[in-house]
Amino acid sequence: MTERPDLSSYPSFKEPKRSLFSARKYALMASVVAGLGVAAYGLSPSHDPADLFASSAHAQVNTEVRKVAQPVGFADIVERVKPSVISVKVNLHEKMAKDDTNNEDSPFQPGSPMERFFRRFGGPDGMPPGMRGGPRGRGVVTGQGSGFFISADGYAVTNNHVVDGADKVEVTTDDGKTYSAKVIGTDPRTDLALIKVEGGSNFAFAKLSDSKPRIGDWVLAVGNPFGLGGTVTAGIVSASGRDIGNGPYDDFIQIDAPVNKGNSGGPAFDVSGEVMGVNTAIYSPSGGSVGIAFSIPAATVKSVVAQLKDKGTVSRGWIGVQIQPVTSDIADSLGMKKAEGALVAEPQANGPAAKAGIESGDVITAVNGEQVKDARELARTIGSLPPGNAVKLNVLHKGQDKVVNLTLGQLPNTLEAKADNDNGDKGGATRGTDVPKLGLTVAPANSVAGAGKEGVVVTEVDPKSSAAERGFKEGDVILEVGGKSVGTAGEVRDAITSARNDNKNSVLMRVKSGGSSRFVAVPLAKG
Repeated sequence: MTERPDLSSYPSFKEPKRSLFSARKYALMASVVAGLGVAAYGLSPSHDPADLFASSAHAQVNTEVRKVAQPVGFADIVERVKPSVISVKVNLHEKMAKDDTNNEDSPFQPGSPMERFFRRFGGPDGMPPGMRGGPRGRGVVTGQGSGFFISADGYAVTNNHVVDGADKVEVTTDDGKTYSAKVIGTDPRTDLALIKVEGGSNFAFAKLSDSKPRIGDWVLAVGNPFGLGGTVTAGIVSASGRDIGNGPYDDFIQIDAPVNKGNSGGPAFDVSGEVMGVNTAIYSPSGGSVGIAFSIPAATVKSVVAQLKDKGTVSRGWIGVQIQPVTSDIADSLGMKKAEGALVAEPQANGPAAKAGIESGDVITAVNGEQVKDARELARTIGSLPPGNAVKLNVLHKGQDKVVNLTLGQLPNTLEAKADNDNGDKGGATRGTDVPKLGLTVAPANSVAGAGKEGVVVTEVDPKSSAAERGFKEGDVILEVGGKSVGTAGEVRDAITSARNDNKNSVLMRVKSGGSSRFVAVPLAKG
């Protein structure tokens, strides 16, 4: 199993941790050119300056050095875009200040040069964990990040986690002037915030790019790392469409421009001087830049900021389904040729999908005629559409393609608490019945206290079995096997036998665990 990047050390970013292009290539090119120059001088015997290139050989070398293409720098672009970038400083709520200062004192000796340095340039987003707060837990806790103007009248973009919980927001422009700002709106799901700077009307501003960056494109990150302000780093686009475990709307651009704490909310510019993304997170085992950073794409920023400016919040379309990826095993068990689309684990009662007839086990393969690659793409596609829109879904239902028309609801801003009927005692007196080849022992749910009335409860899992490898654990409730509802061990065995007779390599089970359900494809042992 691929180890997921540890993002938790990114200060002030509450779910994952955050941090991004490098000028090594320029350094190399410069050294090559300089090397040729040194070689020209080094080959020359002792001469007076006047006759240094007197010989035809030296003249030839000098001419060739001048013909070498000089590396093109970014100074012209930076000069144009840097005035649009701001440093953002916030004072946190009193409660948050107490929480931070009580738990995260400076590790350095009071009054030492290191402590003074981190007090000056620190803050929740400007320094690593353990280096926050006022002197020894007293005073106001401040945070620092970055941002950029998107209009001359003072609207600016930053990260939600930069201004989250702020009592006061101040910004410092590239020319050193400080202004007060107010938060217009935030969107935690994409970690974006829109702020409005007060006291000015002719700010330099940046344009959000209309084009999608390509892997290998140059990128410039400008921001406020460690509170230093106005710092420029360079690199390339390393990847796109990255999922960092922040949520279903993850669609990050990965860049290798050095980005550190305090760069959060700052822009990543392309060579046209347009913003291709907003820097929001880093992968950093050490807390510093290791050349892996993530930016929110400009297309997402445009959509979110437009709604924040209009009404202060973001409304997203919603169909009311719990979905999961279609793995190769699941595709095989459903008779699909490709592992694509989004598998409906469970439709929410009275949601738009349930009302339209979508059921557990259905695979949504297209929205309005556009193919759905995976579950994340479905979430982003539906979320990008406004509530109330009519949509057409292509669905694979029990092996048959069908079209479902429905009207989108509005995604709730808070997740509704779900009753968990599986928290009771699931031990009971029933040991259960073995299911050959799977390494499971099951018992009817109605015979185990707290397990409900539907399905069979897993009472024992062989740790060396394929079921254990797929994450089955004691207390899970198996509701369906191979598309058939089960209530006894015998029905589980019959469904498995039926799948084998159909020459399936795996059997799809719908499993309820912790109040939610999911589908699991379990390989079938031969024989």
